[in-house]
Amino acid sequence: MAKEIELKLALGQGAAQELAAHPRLAGCHARHETLTNTYYDTPDGDLERHRVALRLRRTPRHIVQTLKTAGEGSGGLSSRGEWEWPVAGHALDLAGLEALPPMQALGREVLLALEPRFTTDFARTSWLVEDAETTIEVALDQGGIHAGQQRVAIDELELELKQGAPEALWRFAETLAASVALRPANASKAARGAALRDGRWPTPAGEPRDASPRQRADRAIAALDALDDSGETAFLARARDAFRSLAEDVQLAASVRRPADRLAAALDDRRWLTPAFGQHSLALLAALDAA
Repeated sequence: MAKEIELKLALGQGAAQELAAHPRLAGCHARHETLTNTYYDTPDGDLERHRVALRLRRTPRHIVQTLKTAGEGSGGLSSRGEWEWPVAGHALDLAGLEALPPMQALGREVLLALEPRFTTDFARTSWLVEDAETTIEVALDQGGIHAGQQRVAIDELELELKQGAPEALWRFAETLAASVALRPANASKAARGAALRDGRWPTPAGEPRDASPRQRADRAIAALDALDDSGETAFLARARDAFRSLAEDVQLAASVRRPADRLAAALDDRRWLTPAFGQHSLALLAALDAA
């Protein structure tokens, strides 16, 4: 089992073009590939319920089967288990799946009930950014998620740590945010596809009194993820309320309250996802980590 550590970032309008011209990437070799993926689950959604994702990925060269467990983390940064291996045909390798701990925990009945649930297809441009102690794979994905007749766009950036400390992902994101419109995102392509298929975007409702500052920030991120795919303005209000609760919490440091206040105010603007929004988002998460 490999351990995948990555930071997911949603991109604003025109950000992909700004990204390709960024000084940290302009001198790196860009790799281009087209990826088509089919995600599997049972009709009852057993994998989703246990926060497991299973896909077959097709490239011009091969087909790869991947099983991922739920990410541990927040604010866009996650660490999760991943098993990946090539398969010979277009069907799931059930024998290989049956040997993995997550599938053993779910049982053979779940294994035999797996079926295609939704697909994603996107163009990926990736760069490998290296320095003395850190290697980061930067992957720009642009395309779509399809579930029945429904479609939502993929326009995101994933920073995956290949070598070094996880803090390097935050530092690199801050460098990009100086000129690129982006924000931390928590929803994976698998979670987005399941929500699109079911026509519901589950996010925490209300504002429990016992929610920690980090949980409130994650509520805002989850609401913005849901807003992007659903277009439902109620999610915008939830995000604004979560940021405002941080801004008005007198027990929190100014380093938390100040960016939270700016984020809440920014959501009143129709074009809210700007480089400044990304900068304030990353500042907020950094301050929460330091608290």
